[in-house]
Amino acid sequence: MCGIVGILGQAPAATRIIEALRRLEYRGYDSAGIATLGADGIERRRAAGKIANLAGILASEPLPGNTGIGHTRWATHGKPTTDNAHPHATEKVAIVHNGIIENYRELRARLIARGRNFASDTDSEVIAHLITAHMEDGAAPIAAAEAAIAGLEGAFAIACIFAGSDDLMFGARRGSPLVVGVGQSEMFLGSDAIALFPFTDRVIYLEEGDSVALGRDKVVIKDKAGREAARATVTVQGAAAAEKGNYRHFMLKEIHEQPETIGRTVAALLDTVNEKVRAPEFPDVHLDRIGQLALVACGTAHYACRIAEYWLEQIARIPVECDIASEFRYRSPVPGTDSAALFVSQSGETADTLAALRFVRESGIKAISVLNVPQSSMWRETDAILPTHAGPEIGVASTKAFTAQLTALAAFTVALGRAHGTVSPETERALCHALIALPRAVAEALREERHIADLAAELSRAKSALFLGRGAYYPLALEGALKLKEITYIHAEGCAAGELKHGPIALVDEKIPVIVLAPKDHLFEKTMSNVEEVAARGGRIILISDEAGHAASAGLTARRITIPTCHPLIGPIVAAIPVQLIAYYTAVHLGTDVDQPRNLAKSVTVE
Repeated sequence: MCGIVGILGQAPAATRIIEALRRLEYRGYDSAGIATLGADGIERRRAAGKIANLAGILASEPLPGNTGIGHTRWATHGKPTTDNAHPHATEKVAIVHNGIIENYRELRARLIARGRNFASDTDSEVIAHLITAHMEDGAAPIAAAEAAIAGLEGAFAIACIFAGSDDLMFGARRGSPLVVGVGQSEMFLGSDAIALFPFTDRVIYLEEGDSVALGRDKVVIKDKAGREAARATVTVQGAAAAEKGNYRHFMLKEIHEQPETIGRTVAALLDTVNEKVRAPEFPDVHLDRIGQLALVACGTAHYACRIAEYWLEQIARIPVECDIASEFRYRSPVPGTDSAALFVSQSGETADTLAALRFVRESGIKAISVLNVPQSSMWRETDAILPTHAGPEIGVASTKAFTAQLTALAAFTVALGRAHGTVSPETERALCHALIALPRAVAEALREERHIADLAAELSRAKSALFLGRGAYYPLALEGALKLKEITYIHAEGCAAGELKHGPIALVDEKIPVIVLAPKDHLFEKTMSNVEEVAARGGRIILISDEAGHAASAGLTARRITIPTCHPLIGPIVAAIPVQLIAYYTAVHLGTDVDQPRNLAKSVTVE
């Protein structure tokens, strides 16, 4: 999750970019840099570390020019060094990039064969060279940038400037936010509107798949199909308005942030260049000595543990027990000498989970925690930390924290399997490749939003709902039911599909929507047998599946929600997106307080 700023201005750009980057430093602080257009073409200043280091260089080596781009980096590919800092540049173009380019290896090899020389270890640099290659082949700057973007795979936001074109800037977004700022004969780009407030309060929020060509008095936006598109210019009032951006609720904003927050979590836990899990730095916890594992959490975090239970037993081959934190201590667990416990909490202050952690440590068992808030109580008291990097989550119903927790748990599963020899180097590469592809897959799942919004109008009339799943999708069914209950106040149950005929099928009639989570996997046929049972009793079936699953279930379902085909490891994370959107849009139709539902608090700090 990096910060991007671009300025086509009437005053020197560099000092203004520094001012904007300071507002984005929460997005990354491994390195920072600025490129501007001067009389001699593209000029750059870059520095490892925080923005203060870059400001110090600019004080002694100022940059000329009123056109420029800037970046504050959270390292994904390549160490946080000056050479790896953005902007990356050739003689023709400079770019800044937020996200992960999945096919950069193939692109880099092709460009090197063409004679291009690379100066960094990043995936981002291929963008600059790819645009340059298209320009060398005769394309104009914007056409070259559009052609380059079309050849990229991944989730990203990008801004570019071109040598010799002082009144031109290009931007594009796919899975990461990008905002246009409209000034008086000036234009701006930013990954967050808050960065642009020193210069303008008029902004255009680009939609998924949009690209934009800017001049100081011109904005040309194209949609993902390459057609010119009109996007509204809105006036925002101060930083408070920017926090929510162009979204009606924080929950919806946080749902849309997930490609970016998952990408940041992946970058923190994986060596994305070599497709390996980073060796966890747990000085007092030895993964190869863990013979059994207790997973402990509350609410949505508990369901993240329930999903991870399948991964850990199937991939790492470690016996796992999954507990609700409020029950864990009171059943007097009997740990083995090779036991460890893993705790999951967004806030790090959840009272029941914190009490369970303290109980474990008093028993002499090592504690590992998946946490989102540095220096929280659990952060300070645990033996080892897996950080999630989801950023502040304002909506009470957890969304981006949940998928970041799952991402961290998936990476931990691979690390534990590697330590125990159950994950080979080849399998590790395949699993890491799947996690690297996760931000893009989540961005694709978000494309069903409008369809789900229409479907939610029908769901809002239901008095009760049933969610079904098998395997790792069973805990996700539990999470789907919880989300619906939390913010719509509609009664909902999650059920293992195989348990349907052991009681829950008594609930099924023509009035109850039955939401089935079933990609076309090894359990699909069994789940469809349960769907047949629901259909025979008049149940209204809403199937969340991939294209192959929908084709195989033709005639059984009333409604379909499509998720991309993906690796089984990341499937439950991707399928979480429609589950969240179903709850959100149903709540909107009912007019409930989405961000602050009744009787609930964001962090439960009392037992």
